[in-house]
Amino acid sequence: MKAVRSLVRLGRQRSRGGSGDEEEKILKDADHNDHPIRGDMSRPPSACSTISDNETTCSLSTNVKAKRYKSETVNSTPAELKAQDFQVCITIIEARQLAGLNMDPVVCVQVGDQKKYTSVKESTNCPYYNEYFVFDFHMAPAMLFDKIITLTVLQSRNILRSNKVLGSFKLDVATVWSQPEHQFYHKWALLTDPDDITGGPKGYLKCDICVVGKGDAIKAPLRNDKDEDDIEGNLLLPDGVPAERQRAKFIVRVYRADGLPKINSSLMANVKKAFTGDSRDYVDPYVQVSFAGLSGRTSVKKNTACPTWNEQIIFTEMFPPLCQRVKIQVRDNDAVNDTVVGTHFLDLTTVSNDGDKGSPESYGYLPTFGPAYVFLYGSTRDGAVMDEHASLNAGLGEGIAYRGRILLSVRCQISDQLDVAPSEVAVENILSIQESNYGKSEEFLLFVSVLEATMIEKRVSDKPVSFELSIGNAGNSLDGCSTTRPSSDEESDGDSGPESVIAETSMWQSTTPPAKPMTNDKVYYFLPFWDDKPCLYVRSFFQDHRRRLYNSNVINAIAAKLEEGLSEVLSLLEEEDGSPERRLKEVMEELMTGCGHYLSLARAYTSNASGARTKLDKERMRLCQKEIDHLGSSARHTKALVTRHSLRERYKTAHSYLVKLRGLIEDPQHSLPDVFLWMISGGKRVAYQRLPARCLLYSPVDEERGKHCGVTQTVFLKLPGRKSSGPGGWSIQAKLNVYMWLGLMKHKKNLVPGIPKGYELSYEIRNIERSLTLPPVSLHYTQKQTFQLRAHMYQARSLIASDNSGLSDPFARVIIGEHCRITQVIDETLSPTWDEMLVLDDILVYGTKEEIKEEPPMVVIEIFDQDNVGKSEFIGRTLARPHVKLREELYERPHLEWHDLFRGTDHAGELLATFELLQFQDGEEGGDVVPVPQAKEHHGGDAGPILPVPRGIRPTLAKYRLEVLFWGLRDLKRIHLLTVDRPRVDVEVAGHIIQSAVLISARKNPNFTNPVKYIDLELPEQELYCPPITIRVVDCRSFGRFTLVGTHIISSLHRYMWTPVTKRDREATLRNSLAQQLQLGMEDNGVPNNTNSLVPNNVHGGHVGIPGGGGGGRVIYRKETERSPLLQKDTIITIDYVGGSGAVSKLVAVTKKEKSEANKRRKQSLDFEEEDEENRDWWTKYFASLEAVALQQQEDRNARERGDNAEGEQNQHQDGQKGDQNQDRKKHNTFKATSTAAKLAARLSPKTQRRKHKANIAVVKVIPGELETEFGGFREWLHTFELYRGKKTGDELEDEGRVVGKFKGSLKLYRWPLPKDIDDTTITGGDPQYGFFQGLPSNDPIHVLVRVYVVRACDLHPMDLNGKADPYIVVQLGGKKVSDKENYISKQLNPVFGKCFEVEATFPQDSMLTVQVLDWDLVGSDDMIGETKLDLENRFYSRHRATCGLANRYETRSGYNQWRDPMKPTQILARLCKEGRLDGPHYGPGKVRIASKTFTVQSDDEHDPNRGRFLVSEEQLALAVLHRWEEVPRVGARLVPEHIETRPIYNPDKPGIEQGKVEMWVDMFPMDMPLPGPPLDVTPRKPKSYELRIVIWNTDDVVLEDDAFFTGEKMSDIYVKGWLKGPEDTQCTDIHYRSLTGEGNFNWRFVFPFEYLVAEEKIVISRKESLFSWDETECKIPARLELQVWDADHFSADDFLGAITLDLNRFPRGAKNSKMCTLNMLKTDGTVPMVNIFKQRRVKGWWPFYIKKENEEMELTGKVEAEIHLLTKDEAEKIPAGLGRSEPDPLEKPNRPDASFMWFLNPLKSIRYIIWHNYKWAIIKLLVFFALTIFFVLFFYSVPGFTVKKILGA
Repeated sequence: MKAVRSLVRLGRQRSRGGSGDEEEKILKDADHNDHPIRGDMSRPPSACSTISDNETTCSLSTNVKAKRYKSETVNSTPAELKAQDFQVCITIIEARQLAGLNMDPVVCVQVGDQKKYTSVKESTNCPYYNEYFVFDFHMAPAMLFDKIITLTVLQSRNILRSNKVLGSFKLDVATVWSQPEHQFYHKWALLTDPDDITGGPKGYLKCDICVVGKGDAIKAPLRNDKDEDDIEGNLLLPDGVPAERQRAKFIVRVYRADGLPKINSSLMANVKKAFTGDSRDYVDPYVQVSFAGLSGRTSVKKNTACPTWNEQIIFTEMFPPLCQRVKIQVRDNDAVNDTVVGTHFLDLTTVSNDGDKGSPESYGYLPTFGPAYVFLYGSTRDGAVMDEHASLNAGLGEGIAYRGRILLSVRCQISDQLDVAPSEVAVENILSIQESNYGKSEEFLLFVSVLEATMIEKRVSDKPVSFELSIGNAGNSLDGCSTTRPSSDEESDGDSGPESVIAETSMWQSTTPPAKPMTNDKVYYFLPFWDDKPCLYVRSFFQDHRRRLYNSNVINAIAAKLEEGLSEVLSLLEEEDGSPERRLKEVMEELMTGCGHYLSLARAYTSNASGARTKLDKERMRLCQKEIDHLGSSARHTKALVTRHSLRERYKTAHSYLVKLRGLIEDPQHSLPDVFLWMISGGKRVAYQRLPARCLLYSPVDEERGKHCGVTQTVFLKLPGRKSSGPGGWSIQAKLNVYMWLGLMKHKKNLVPGIPKGYELSYEIRNIERSLTLPPVSLHYTQKQTFQLRAHMYQARSLIASDNSGLSDPFARVIIGEHCRITQVIDETLSPTWDEMLVLDDILVYGTKEEIKEEPPMVVIEIFDQDNVGKSEFIGRTLARPHVKLREELYERPHLEWHDLFRGTDHAGELLATFELLQFQDGEEGGDVVPVPQAKEHHGGDAGPILPVPRGIRPTLAKYRLEVLFWGLRDLKRIHLLTVDRPRVDVEVAGHIIQSAVLISARKNPNFTNPVKYIDLELPEQELYCPPITIRVVDCRSFGRFTLVGTHIISSLHRYMWTPVTKRDREATLRNSLAQQLQLGMEDNGVPNNTNSLVPNNVHGGHVGIPGGGGGGRVIYRKETERSPLLQKDTIITIDYVGGSGAVSKLVAVTKKEKSEANKRRKQSLDFEEEDEENRDWWTKYFASLEAVALQQQEDRNARERGDNAEGEQNQHQDGQKGDQNQDRKKHNTFKATSTAAKLAARLSPKTQRRKHKANIAVVKVIPGELETEFGGFREWLHTFELYRGKKTGDELEDEGRVVGKFKGSLKLYRWPLPKDIDDTTITGGDPQYGFFQGLPSNDPIHVLVRVYVVRACDLHPMDLNGKADPYIVVQLGGKKVSDKENYISKQLNPVFGKCFEVEATFPQDSMLTVQVLDWDLVGSDDMIGETKLDLENRFYSRHRATCGLANRYETRSGYNQWRDPMKPTQILARLCKEGRLDGPHYGPGKVRIASKTFTVQSDDEHDPNRGRFLVSEEQLALAVLHRWEEVPRVGARLVPEHIETRPIYNPDKPGIEQGKVEMWVDMFPMDMPLPGPPLDVTPRKPKSYELRIVIWNTDDVVLEDDAFFTGEKMSDIYVKGWLKGPEDTQCTDIHYRSLTGEGNFNWRFVFPFEYLVAEEKIVISRKESLFSWDETECKIPARLELQVWDADHFSADDFLGAITLDLNRFPRGAKNSKMCTLNMLKTDGTVPMVNIFKQRRVKGWWPFYIKKENEEMELTGKVEAEIHLLTKDEAEKIPAGLGRSEPDPLEKPNRPDASFMWFLNPLKSIRYIIWHNYKWAIIKLLVFFALTIFFVLFFYSVPGFTVKKILGA
């Protein structure tokens, strides 16, 4: 809507001032959080793309009166409903602390309905994945933002059993989109189990999530893998959401609905109707509520338009929720397919507030809503079987009709942990509520008087036309409540529930009498109302919630006033002589007044407040009062701080107030339904406009009144639904001039005063105060005025191309009322100059003179493209307010003004014109009015003579010179199937043409031989009126034929205007800066200025204010008094001469003290095992650079957090012009060589100890974007203009195909002759009298050696089904193509290429370098992932010297930092001086003089600052000066440092959506110069082979898991398991059986060979992913050793007892003995000493095993004594060792207790150790008992026999 509102634009004349890019940036920043969708929507109306690379500028509208006419009514599909391309990119990095033991976790990533899975990681509860997923969507943002992102961690099971959910995390896409850069980076998602409420966290998942729209750059913070293990500090939650989230119930109560459309439109219903004659046509409604990916629905009520449910739907979700929208849909239950009746989205952020945590009386409140009615809108209510607008019912687009209302409430209960049901949705019945408690019913009256209806579309003109007014169902006579019997206009059957009342004739008069449209010109039609203006009114009953709307209106008024004020401030900011700070202070004063007034109104209301308010009403009222009170005091504070220097900052702050106010305007609870105005033709609805009731509502208090209440407004009707988007929606269906009023019936007398005067007072109006009197049916006007309209149509620019040639044949139609005139057609141009005055006589305007003067009728101007065949094509439209001169008034000459043209929501160009509405005295022709000028020529037809714009109104002209540099043409496409071989360029401005020479053969040499031409011409003095420049390319073909190839229009000449600086200007600048210096001196008295302090200052030692000078380097002043920039001072340069072999030229004697200090330092560095110089390679430098950048970012962050503003304030005092360069200088570390930056950063860094030794490594600048963005696109003097051909359709893909080639060249426009006392130079430092483009390099063909270094790519778009890609690089330059296909990298999305490609090229033919990343495929052709294009020619010829970047140090010897350029620094410096005609360079001891500027060395040595002067060679000096070249007067420019640029790559099939990034750089060497040395070796480092040997000696205190056989005592069969690369390379010890004490003895060796990358601290694994993989995949994992202790079971799965994970780079030092080994060793707070095995090599000690309990606490489950020994591969081969206890180097067998054995394999031992050991006495007792028993048995058995024997005497 924003772009549309600015349709009525009255440009105020102002000069287009300079710093446009900054304003755009400010506006973008300020408006960043305002609207979720970019494009035109998120730009405030005041935003102007002042400089949008050779493209359009838009004019500002600051005419206050015109503001009221901003048309809010013409619009097209808003951006959030247009389908666009989006990508949701998710990287799953790792999981930690998963709840459970020894699991195989897999992560399921779901966005909407699409699911993707990571690989399964075995036997771990902290898996590392680092897998990247991309989900592509092509849909409307509004739909995408409702999609839910669900991250679920599953326990992987086998095929027979489904995976088990361990925990999940949900958020919606809108939450991600609202984050800075639309992304969460390296954040931990807290996993919870939806069904296990009381369980607490189930683990953490580290991930990146970002949403990318078209044109978004993915700005990944530079990777720094440290400091991210702090899980609590990096939770994946938006700002302000607490880390501890609780469970909550979200209860949506649905009470009843009414006014639903009656007609049941389903097919079955119609068939049923036909067969059974059953004419019941009601719907069967039910309500479906969706929230956070879950849905619940009420019961179905049969056959009713006003159902009553009284049910509640309960969702259980975490609070605060990360899904914000609740979708409420009324649906019609149907056997085949449920149709949607209407949809409402409730945003929870609007119905809750988290409160201010800082303030004691916090106004936070939980989500609450209603009970309140929600109004539903959608398609018309006629219920056709095939409803073309059905999508509107689902909430996609602006509803075009009212479809009923539903009474509901929402509340949220934070639940106690125990009583919550699992997370499915519950539906319960509830009691009904008494509606009158929440608002009493009142009768409202809506009154509309249609004053004129014009511009009616021709196609509806053959049938009578009427207009219908409705609010809710009231007034809808066509299909509101129709029954089977036909209803007359006045009569309607009002039985749609309580909302509608029995419609008597008196209830409403909602349609105008049908009338047949008439026309004067057969183009636009009008309804002949003449003197009688029809009036419409509707009476209806609604709950009285006007207070909500009043509140919104007051806040809206404050916001509108603030916005208007800020747009004025912005326009003043652009004017050099404006006074924006005064205006900004006034704006803040107005804001304070507005806030104060609001508060007094609000307090008066709250003190008298009666009942009938919902909880949300009360809370929202308190919130608004608090916020606006706070805004008022903030505005007071801001006003006090406004100064000239801080103006832009304060403007930004003020803009944030506007954003805050806008957020408070809309009340989430509806009060009154929207008003619809329909045009009906032949009984059908044709076009409509929907108006919010808030804008029409009457209140006795002025501030609370709607802005359109009681005023006349222009309303444009548009086509319904989808028809209104695209070309169909460009044309206006009808233009109405209406007076509208909405209020209570008892206030109806107040509708009279605003009606435009001049009508007869009818009976109704005289008696309007009586309660029974109804408003009039029509108004009869007796007063009318006759005027003459003079339309001064001067010119237009930047029109949309409508012909295939890429041009248009534009003419303009000027419409006022029913009158219309057209201008002549100007052929083949996008910037026509009509210079025509159109006169429209006898324009009748009804009303009194005073009112017409105050509110004149609007003029509509439409621009069309004339086509010989068919209808003229629409280009754009604007509205203008004419200057009225009444009969008795004096005449004032109007000025031409720019008006913005719009086509739909697209900006379609600008029109320079002005309009006068003149009333002449009787009998007098003109009086003091400018007479009608002489006609220029006659039209062929009856249109009459063409009159030019009169002299006093047209612009005054002055003499200018236009100088054009014709460099060459590039990439010309075929035209009419023929190649363009003999092109010529024509540059046209204001009818004057400069032609280039004709290229003899564009294929052989596309550059022009005679590049510079100029022309003297007359142009308007005011830059505002300057005509655009058209660049045309024509092909000169045989037989004198000319074919247009393409055109480029430059609308704003501001970029190419040059105003030379004169001596007087220079002196004035000097005086100002001196005054500032003095002021600064006074302010800075507190700051001591020591002799050698480095004062960052913007004033460089040379002249002040010289273009190209003013680099803002570090400047030293010897004394406080010497602050004058006029006194020449040496610039201090700092030289990094550490470690550079070519640095030292003559050594001074070194003192003993220095020697000992040096030794001390050397020893310190040895502690950290300094990497040897020989071991350093290019990658050492690369990783050191990444670390330096990360440190810099950390430092910046810390500085920001500390609010370290002192330097910033000082900068603000400096001259504004040089501010940019100073920030630049800060950004680039002043090249005070990077070692010092690294030192400073290291001092701030918490990990200084680890990084200290890197400070000495030379670094390279890592640019997070393209090099071009750092250096202004290398367009100092060579611009690239794209040539367009073909129609502009508005479809982005088609429009990109309109580019047919590029013209390279430049333009300069300046006043001629030049001033006498000129004190300025051209871009090359020459004298402007001899032409601006003198001294430029020759454009003859030149042979160049190009080296393209591709380091790596990251975040590539997956191309294969497995979610990976097999990327390789292809480099194309001109016709040459180098492919690296055989070296593709398998299954990688972050491949490291490390390649250098050498190509020989000839500029200009081969100037475009394309670097493509392709995906290798085994079958079929390879797919392109993306490509990036570099214009090498601009780089080659740039003053920034982008051929070969300057290293930070000059080192002659070969090594990682070898000097790459064939020219030494001294040679480069000498050449630059020669080219710039500078005197020098002159070298002295420790200093260099160039022209008038001297650079002096300052040492880095803090002990002896002067020492460095004598230690520096000339090369070092020259290099230091080159790094500060921008400070050299006249010709200085920043030179490109040695760098790596990070270029986004794009796929032509998905334009604007980034497909990844490539890190690379390009070196270029002319072949006619000495050739460079061999290319740098950037081959990726091969991982180093290591062997890790772990000896498991003993375990202790291991938990006892089993019960012993026979005895039942506790024991465990212990063994230890370990792995490094993954569970697949697990090794286990033997089993220590039957440990009764938890002690185990093993003496067992694990041997893990592995490949390791030291710099990345990652283990590299190469393996085939599956049986069917074609080749091995390389993946990198962290170096983590897993050790686990298990209990062996023979007949069931082994039991897991505990584990420990040791990060080999950083793990706790082992305890000396078992007693000292506790869980405290695992603390990460820095109290535990850490070990790096890569430095220590051998470690022995005790470490604890632990498990995590349910409540996240760790439990000690054992201890292990181990020895960890790391060897390189060579060492391992020399000292081999066997696995386990085997040879070589065998370990002795452990001394285990005899009781350690396996019972069923050793039966004898079992008897001895299990039975005998435990039951020894029992067995002895038993044996004794048995012996005794046998003895007695035998005794008693034998005694009788023996006795008998004895007796018998045997």
